[in-house]
Amino acid sequence: MGQVTNRTGRGTAPPRFSLEAFLTWLRRHPEFGAFAGTVVVFIGFSITATRFLTPDSFAGILTVAAELGIVAAGITFLMISGEFDLSVGSVLGVAAMIFALTVKAGWPVLGSWAVALLASAGIGLINGLIVTKTGIPSFITTLGAMMFWRGILLAVTKGFPIQFFPRTLPPMFFALNGRFVGQFRTSALWFLGIILLINLILVRTRYGNAVYATGGNRDAARVLGVATNKVKLINFVISATLAGLAGCIQFARFLSIDPTRGVGLELEAIAAAVIGGTLLTGGAGNLVGTLFGVLLVGMVRSGLVQSGAPAYWYQAFVGLIVVVAVIVNTRLRRWALG
Repeated sequence: MGQVTNRTGRGTAPPRFSLEAFLTWLRRHPEFGAFAGTVVVFIGFSITATRFLTPDSFAGILTVAAELGIVAAGITFLMISGEFDLSVGSVLGVAAMIFALTVKAGWPVLGSWAVALLASAGIGLINGLIVTKTGIPSFITTLGAMMFWRGILLAVTKGFPIQFFPRTLPPMFFALNGRFVGQFRTSALWFLGIILLINLILVRTRYGNAVYATGGNRDAARVLGVATNKVKLINFVISATLAGLAGCIQFARFLSIDPTRGVGLELEAIAAAVIGGTLLTGGAGNLVGTLFGVLLVGMVRSGLVQSGAPAYWYQAFVGLIVVVAVIVNTRLRRWALG
């Protein structure tokens, strides 16, 4: 008893727990911290919020998490390659505005959706070209883009919301954000599908390796033949396109768009990615961690309301979680590296 027999028939001692090995494992799997945080928050709100453990509550959390998570997925992809995009909130609003205006004008819904996504991709392409061709930091480039496109949105709408209430809801609207089981919406399926697809690209393809290499050590990646500027350009386009998709999904849910749609969303998306273990310096992270980070943010938003806490505590709570997550991940990496 207590021994394990190997193929040679010799007895070997059972493996012992090693703190160093566990810390090394955590360094390679930073998403575990987000998972643990999600479990703790879930248990906390299960005790303090009376209606937290209900199907409708879970559906509401998933709806919020899905729309934020689609944006956060693109942000994570871009952050791993070493760049930021602070304009995704404005891109979400612009895409929703284009979708709303063209549908109201009588365009085919599928065509309106395609135009909104193409416009979003175009904004991402412009951001990427400015960063890669001029060397201006992405923080500054996308900060300017955020303000510029928000101004365009305000100018076009003149500060008033755009509404669309058809007699019969188009099938495309149901596909984007319709209810399919109780209060659960199809946006959750979009979110999960995108998370799985991007994570598959990251961990199973050469392009995923190029993304990690670009963010980890750009000069070394270039020496190895990685087209780092091309990688960053593609990731800017992907990030903006997913933000546009989230905008269309939100419009399909509310059937209206106001000029402030998406304000502050970029910070929530970055927060979810950081909570999930994505490094601000690039080169590390995955979509599984972002999935748990988004769920944690969604639970905090819903749980605080159901617990009777003032709405303004939400940002304070998320800010605290981000700081704690960064401290924990940094300490774990240092310990694992010795």
